[in-house]
Amino acid sequence: MGWVMIPLRDTIPSSSFPFVNVAIIILNILIFFYEVSLGNQIHLFINKYGLIPAYLIFSSDITTFERIYPFFTSMFLHGGWFHLIGNMLFLYVFGDNVEDRMGHFRYLLFYLLSGIAAAFTQILTNIYSTVPMVGASGAISGVLGAYMLFFPTSRILTLVPIFFFIQLVEIPAVVFLFIWFIIQFFSGIASLAVAQNTGGIAFWAHIGGFVSGLALARFFQKRRYYYRARWFR
Repeated sequence: MGWVMIPLRDTIPSSSFPFVNVAIIILNILIFFYEVSLGNQIHLFINKYGLIPAYLIFSSDITTFERIYPFFTSMFLHGGWFHLIGNMLFLYVFGDNVEDRMGHFRYLLFYLLSGIAAAFTQILTNIYSTVPMVGASGAISGVLGAYMLFFPTSRILTLVPIFFFIQLVEIPAVVFLFIWFIIQFFSGIASLAVAQNTGGIAFWAHIGGFVSGLALARFFQKRRYYYRARWFR
């Protein structure tokens, strides 16, 4: 997720078991183990199921289905252990409460739409890229946006490196996520000035996912929360 502070848990217990969130985490882990098992063939797998902007936009010999499915498959692929562990940790900490607020099916749809919005945002910043884009971080960024909207007063128990020491600190969710977004935003601005086909962190996918999560979250929450929010607005 491109972050220096490590969230461990939040202070809001979920009132229901997050079936979808757990299933997404398990699916990502299983697919990553399959990636590892491919050995030298992993590059072919990533090129086929990752999202390559230039290929999707400029290739004239691919079907509509071949243009669409990478938006879904790419968000279940990862480029390494740290990539996977970081993403799944963020999803584990923040996803259960968002699923609780939305309900299982709405949460799944919200997660996928956030991932698609994140992918489109990244594509718009570099349509000529031939580097496969993979990772769940765009969809997870949407979950972070929803969490910030729903639970701003929650506190996040966080590992914070200070010089050679690591401190455990409880940080208000709105502060934690605001700082996270600011780092993504300025990193995204900086990324526009460097070579565009070298890979790295898709900061604009994080930004697009987060903003889409903020914009969509209220429409996906359970009806009783939606009408309560309108009444007290």
